[in-house]
Amino acid sequence: MSVYDNGRERTFEALPPTHGRGFARSWWGQAWLAALEGGALDGEQVRTGRRLARAGAVGAVSVRPGRITAVVQDRDGTGCRADVLLDVLTDAQWDRFLDLTVERAGHVAALLDREMPPHLVEDAETAGIDLLPGLGDLEAECGCDAWDHCGHTTALCYQVARLLDQDPFVLLLLRGRAEQALLADLQARSTAVPTEPEPVPRRGVDAEEAYLTGHVLPPLPAVPELPEQPGVPPRLDTEAPPPPGEVEPAALEALAARTAAQAHVLLAEAVRGGAERRAPARALTVGEDAVRLAAGLPGDGDTESTRSVLDRLAAGTGRSREQLALAVRAWRTGGVAALTVLEEEWAVEGEALARARAALDTAWEEDERPVLRVRGNRWTVVGPAGQLRLGRDGRWWPYRKERGRWVPAGDAAQDPATALAAVGSEEAEEAEEALS
Repeated sequence: MSVYDNGRERTFEALPPTHGRGFARSWWGQAWLAALEGGALDGEQVRTGRRLARAGAVGAVSVRPGRITAVVQDRDGTGCRADVLLDVLTDAQWDRFLDLTVERAGHVAALLDREMPPHLVEDAETAGIDLLPGLGDLEAECGCDAWDHCGHTTALCYQVARLLDQDPFVLLLLRGRAEQALLADLQARSTAVPTEPEPVPRRGVDAEEAYLTGHVLPPLPAVPELPEQPGVPPRLDTEAPPPPGEVEPAALEALAARTAAQAHVLLAEAVRGGAERRAPARALTVGEDAVRLAAGLPGDGDTESTRSVLDRLAAGTGRSREQLALAVRAWRTGGVAALTVLEEEWAVEGEALARARAALDTAWEEDERPVLRVRGNRWTVVGPAGQLRLGRDGRWWPYRKERGRWVPAGDAAQDPATALAAVGSEEAEEAEEALS
């Protein structure tokens, strides 16, 4: 919680100790830690800083443009002033960033909800504006006279990751703009009416010009407004069943409904000027596309027509209905990546295995680290019903056991402790719902 804010500097009270969880849950908080952990030269100092931050050794944190400061106490009680520096954006970069932000109303709304929209960060990077720090961008100064990141500055960075989770405006202040000033600039740009110079009156029309432009067609009509909902395909109910080998009406209805929904999404992006930014996605396999279609069916199989389509999708991809339902659950969690982790088991070897073990070793304190049983890319917790699955991109996916089978429990995380914490948090939410 911010206890002091004068418009150019914010001070946050010391946060309590934290155990058994990742420091950053938001994607931008994790990006902050990736810049720290990837740029630090001494891995032992990183582990020391993490221990100090978990123990609550970081005092009140002061954030101002280009610098964060706090006093960090060692285990013997002595304190050192730690500073972490990050370059501020230039006025020209801020102008470009503000213009990008007001292009989409959702960007401003997300910032007001204390969220950092990924598309805004990507658009800013394309325009040459790096909001999030990269490797080597976080410079350190400490009273212990270390020439690189030490345990004190590392502990400060871990604490700031927790602050960023709560309020991305902390990052924007560090980059040079306070919250109120930035919101005022956005408001001014959102309400500004562009002024055009008055046309110079012309007397008559040049005959030659009129002749040469006589074949020019009138301008196209204005773009129609985007419908609120996708169109509804016609009903294809028939009393007689289709002949063997023919397309079932229910399946055709489902395909038409999904096509209408996808067309509505593409039209929305085109109307809002974002169609040119869509990166081409790889073609889905037959099995992946079947799961995508099943995930888009209404009602989760509560009508006869939907159940018929689900049966066809399951049979056509060699899955049982239960396996298809589990695949749909994974798809809704994280698309193709989550489905791949659900159904693919691979041997973790060489450099991938070394990185995985290093991530596990640094995610917990020695006395808090769970015991894991390893089989391929699946790391099962001995005792509680929890499991981590490692994707080929190095991210960890949480799983928990339901009715004797492992099911996805949340989105992936770079930090295995954060991923495993999702298993416990979901179980706690279900318990609260059962009691309420």
